[in-house]
Amino acid sequence: MEKLRVAVIGCGSIAKHRHLVEYKQHNQADIVAVCDIVEARAKEMTAKYGATAYTNYHTLLNSEQVDAVSVCLPNYLHAPVSIDALNAGCHVLCEKPMATSQQEAEDMIRAAKANHKKLMIAHNQRFVASHIKAKELIAKGELGKIYSFRTTFGHGGPEAWSADGAESWFFKKEQAFIGAMGDLGVHKADLLRYLLGEEFTEVSAIVETNAKANATVDDNAVCILKSASGVIGTLTASWAYNTTEDNSTIIYGEKAVLRIEDDPNYGLIVQYSNGDTINYQLGKIQSNEAGGQTTTHVIDHFIASIVEDKEPLINGEEGMKSLNIILAALESSKTKQLIQIATK
Repeated sequence: MEKLRVAVIGCGSIAKHRHLVEYKQHNQADIVAVCDIVEARAKEMTAKYGATAYTNYHTLLNSEQVDAVSVCLPNYLHAPVSIDALNAGCHVLCEKPMATSQQEAEDMIRAAKANHKKLMIAHNQRFVASHIKAKELIAKGELGKIYSFRTTFGHGGPEAWSADGAESWFFKKEQAFIGAMGDLGVHKADLLRYLLGEEFTEVSAIVETNAKANATVDDNAVCILKSASGVIGTLTASWAYNTTEDNSTIIYGEKAVLRIEDDPNYGLIVQYSNGDTINYQLGKIQSNEAGGQTTTHVIDHFIASIVEDKEPLINGEEGMKSLNIILAALESSKTKQLIQIATK
């Protein structure tokens, strides 16, 4: 079979360190084009991967025969660029959060269906070994009834990670729309939906900007979530964890507690009510810290979905459900009310 012809739109850090690297490593992908409004960035990736450089994605889509596109752009561009790529006949892998509103998300889903193309959202936490094992244990009933959880994703902020450092679009409301909650919180919303296998129906949140002087978006958020079956817990997202990254999740059940990415040596620790403990060494979780650029498996899954003509694990509908939790958290903080989420 011929290799899939791939284009990456946006050549910032997420493209540079994950998408392009993983496409290059895949034996069924050929990077044919890259695009960035900063020409030097596009040319840098061209020099590395041999692809044609563009500064206008419309020109790229009109000039190249492309099978699949990665959208690695500021949040406000996710929906319009994804829709244009889908309408151009491309499968789309879009970075998270998938959009800035439910309407945008619905428009993306509609475009994918109309063009019979795959739309996948890059929620890489579903592919982490400790999360896969935790889901397996929960599904088997190893924990019995689930009562509660706490999950957090925090680090010192995008300055060290983003291509533009402290001047990054991450901090600008008109481009990012949402801050730490969109950068980190939406990952955990998606993870919890995946682990528990059910939807959240109620959200209460305090979403603040109190850590970054240059930010016009949130940088610290604490949410309380309730699931359809009555599981309650907390989700926190922060750009103010200035010493070490925290990417942990703890699930409290009737028969056991799961400690996920909560220990430096073991990705998963199961503490049983009878006193037994099992430690699992399952490899490192993907991280922005030094040495944390392990394979996400996102590209592998995206390509397999196309080649095997299967629906991606995180399709547009899944991405929208996770986005809606974050949108509800914003609304809750703004209105100081508990927000109900429709689960249909």
